[in-house]
Amino acid sequence: MLFLSYWFVVFAAVFFGLYWLAPPRGRTALALAGSVVFHGHFAGPAGVAPVVVMGAATYFAGRSGRRGWCLAAITLVVGCLLAYKYCQFMLEGLLGLVAPESGRRAWESARGLLPAAPPLAISFFAFEFVHYLVEVLRGHPPIGSPREFATFAVYWPSIVAGPIKRYEQFLPQLEAGARALRRGDVATGALRVGLGVLKKFVADTLTVWISANTPGFATLPLASRWAFAVALALRIVLDFSGYSDMAIGFARMQGVRLPENFLWPYLARSPADFWRRWHVSLSSWIRDYVYIPLGGGRSGPARRMLNGLVAFALCGLWHGAAWNFVAWGVYHGVGLAVVTGVGNLGAPGLYLAAFFRRAWVLSWLLTMLFVGAGWFLFFHPLGQALEMLRLLVRES
Repeated sequence: MLFLSYWFVVFAAVFFGLYWLAPPRGRTALALAGSVVFHGHFAGPAGVAPVVVMGAATYFAGRSGRRGWCLAAITLVVGCLLAYKYCQFMLEGLLGLVAPESGRRAWESARGLLPAAPPLAISFFAFEFVHYLVEVLRGHPPIGSPREFATFAVYWPSIVAGPIKRYEQFLPQLEAGARALRRGDVATGALRVGLGVLKKFVADTLTVWISANTPGFATLPLASRWAFAVALALRIVLDFSGYSDMAIGFARMQGVRLPENFLWPYLARSPADFWRRWHVSLSSWIRDYVYIPLGGGRSGPARRMLNGLVAFALCGLWHGAAWNFVAWGVYHGVGLAVVTGVGNLGAPGLYLAAFFRRAWVLSWLLTMLFVGAGWFLFFHPLGQALEMLRLLVRES
C-alpha cells in the first residue's frame, strides 16, 4: 500500500508543507513536481519509460486534432496495456485454449521482453489517455500546455487506484484550488484520509483472517462459512473504498475534488443500482467508452445483452488478467441482463418491479446475495469458487 509506507509519510509532509506555503502560481508547478517524484520513486525507470512514451504520443496526437493521429495514439496506448498487463493471459489463456503447447512456448518467448510486473498503474494511464483522445475526437478542445497535460497524466493522489479523472473537470479544479486554497478543504480532506486509513486497517485485518481460513473452508461450520462470505464482501469494499478515500482526501487538501468512486454500494437494491454505486469512475468509463460505442441498448434486446456482456467482461479483466475476473464480469453482466429482461416483460415485469419497490428489504437481500456470491468468483479460480458456493448451502 503506497500511501502507508514510511517514504510516503515523509513525501506527504514535505509536499503539503511546500504546497500550503507556496504562492498560488507555484502550487500547480509543485503539483506536477510532486507527482513526478511520486511516480518516479514507486514505478522506477522501467515503469516510467512506457508512460512517457504513451503520454507523449497522446499529447501530440491530441494537439494535432487529426483523427488519424488520435486513432494511432489510441492504438499505441491500448497495445501497451495489452502487452504489459495481458500478454500472458492472451498467449497462455486465449491461445492456450486452442493450442496449449503453442501458447506456453509463445509466452516463454515473450516474457523475456517484458518486465516481471506491469508498470505501475498502467491501466489508469491507459484509461485516462483513451478518454482524453476520444473526447478530442468528439470535438472537445485539447490541452494546450504540456505542464497541464503532464499534471493530468501523473497527478499523484489518483495515480495508483483512481478515481479515473476526466480532464475537462480536473484541470479547472486544479487551477482554482491553487488560486484559493481553503481551510475547509484541507480539514475535509484530512478527515477523508483518516477514514481511508481506518478502512484499510480493517480491510487488512479481514484479509489476514480470510487468508487463514481459505485453505480449510470446507471444514468450517456452516455459520463460519457464511461469516467468511460476509468478511470477503466487507474486505473488498473497505479496501477499494479506503484507497479511494485517501486519494480523494489528498486531492481535496489541494483544493481538487476528484469524482466519488463508491456511493454506499451495499445499500443497492438491484444489480443496476449496485453498479451505479460501485467503482463509479470505472463503471462510467466502461459505459461511455465501451458499452455506448458498441451500440449500447439501441439495437434490440439481443445486441444490448451482447454489448453488456462484452463491457462487463472487460470490466472484469480490468481488475486482473485471469479467467476468474472474466467470469466475475460476465456473471454481473448476465445478472443485469436478466433483471433488465424481466423488467421488459410488459405487465408482469411492471408488477414485479412494483412489488420489489415495495418489498425493499427483500430486493436488498437478494441483491446482496447476488453480489456476495460474485466475490467468490472475483477472488478464487472458477472451480474453487463454485465449490465454496456449494458449501454455503450444504454441510459438506
